[in-house]
Amino acid sequence: MRRHGHRYHHLLKQSNGGVKGMFGKLAIAAVVLVICMVSLVSTLKSSSSSPSRSEINVDTLWENAPSGGWRASSAPRSDWPTPPKQTNGYLRVRCNGGLNQQRSAICNAVLAARIMNATLVLPELDANSFWHDDSGFQGIYDVEHFIKTLKYDVNIVEKIPEISKNGKMRKLKAFKLEPPRDAPSSWYTSKALEKMKEHGAIYLTPFSHRLAEEIDNPEYQRLRCRVNYHALRFKPHIMELSKSIVDRLRAQGHFMAIHLRFEMDMLAFAGCYDIFTPKEQEILKKYRKENFAEKKLIYEQRRAIGKCPLTPEEVGLILRAMGFNNTTRIYIASGELFGGERFMGPFQSMFPRLENHSTIDTTGELAKNTMGLVGSAVDYMVCLLADIFMPTYDGPSNFANNLMGHRLYYNFRTTIWPDRKALTPVFIARENGHTAGFEEAIRRVMLNTNFGGPHKRISPESFYTNSWPECFCQTPAQNPADGCPPKNISDILESRLQGSGVTDDGFVGSDVASVTDK
Repeated sequence: MRRHGHRYHHLLKQSNGGVKGMFGKLAIAAVVLVICMVSLVSTLKSSSSSPSRSEINVDTLWENAPSGGWRASSAPRSDWPTPPKQTNGYLRVRCNGGLNQQRSAICNAVLAARIMNATLVLPELDANSFWHDDSGFQGIYDVEHFIKTLKYDVNIVEKIPEISKNGKMRKLKAFKLEPPRDAPSSWYTSKALEKMKEHGAIYLTPFSHRLAEEIDNPEYQRLRCRVNYHALRFKPHIMELSKSIVDRLRAQGHFMAIHLRFEMDMLAFAGCYDIFTPKEQEILKKYRKENFAEKKLIYEQRRAIGKCPLTPEEVGLILRAMGFNNTTRIYIASGELFGGERFMGPFQSMFPRLENHSTIDTTGELAKNTMGLVGSAVDYMVCLLADIFMPTYDGPSNFANNLMGHRLYYNFRTTIWPDRKALTPVFIARENGHTAGFEEAIRRVMLNTNFGGPHKRISPESFYTNSWPECFCQTPAQNPADGCPPKNISDILESRLQGSGVTDDGFVGSDVASVTDK
């Protein structure tokens, strides 16, 4: 979840316990320090034994990552019947969380409707609880495009129709259910379907992470990609706002977008307090107590395992070590940064050409139209279209994860994904005065990360972060299952819809995708 506001604008304009408890904390700190130093020594030894320095070719990062012959393709490659006119009932869902958590929930809702042979009612977006924004689905996404794109997959209506009962028309009442977290598809074909047939409609709420991500059916996963990367298109005015920002950034050449997740809600959630003043720590702890489950969190431990967001200064040090210079233009996707100029200043001194959707437009016209969900949507599109994208913190179904997945699908656009756990001992050593070999150590860590090319998905990496290989095809295909769908896919789509007989010898099944893949 992310908070958008204009208070960040000025930042871009400006260059406890007893003796026993104390010993326990000291012991934990010592253990963490030892682990970090061992990791650092290992890195430096590796560096000194190498005959040459680690080098990163920054020029190649401004281009898309090598594809290995793979391209995005979410079209079905096996039997995929069109949805019947008569379904088992209506499915309503309430998607909670921020924009990108809701986006994943919408993908799951479409898949759940397909699994149950249900008619999907346009998903509800729970905007008020976080964004104080009542835009809803119709205010953010292009509804007509959404329904049209998925017409070969599920039946979708904007609202539950009225029914006649005792001579009167009344709205069909949906039976309310709370799905288990990460529920298997069998839950939907049993309990949920049973209630749907009994009542005619069901209402699933809340609906965040309520369908398992890993499903052993590639066609179901491809449907998720069709929803996420084709059907969910923002409304024209959002696309126009985003294009306006990108055009202004591109007018001066390449640009990088950074999701600088150094905001109060994430810092409180992560339990990363110790770098702040006592007053700031009180604010973070109060926020955590009011918004998250109680849990004992120790800063040194959290940082050592990579659970703390990178600070703005750390982001700058990484980029400088990689070889980016102070002429690099950077778009900041962020809400209000916690700690203010004290944390942003060092970053801006290294990279002064910083922008966000407020500062790009000196007239303030863009800023007036980029609040709440719309602001998040604009930031999403600018980060999607950026030459390079760098997240500073990733989590389940959040802004960074979805963007990394979308950029992978969007022709393997470069993503700089820092390994915070591996970088932590390097930063701690620097903070303790050990600066020799610092930038070399940073480069060695970064060379072991992925820059946006096709790679195997390994837990805990999310399907929404990496939909390879299910939503990609290869030319020439090394494995028959990875072959691309037929070239006349548009003709086949229309013929199946109309019931005519256009076929292709290279396609197995009775239907194809709801979009023409790139």
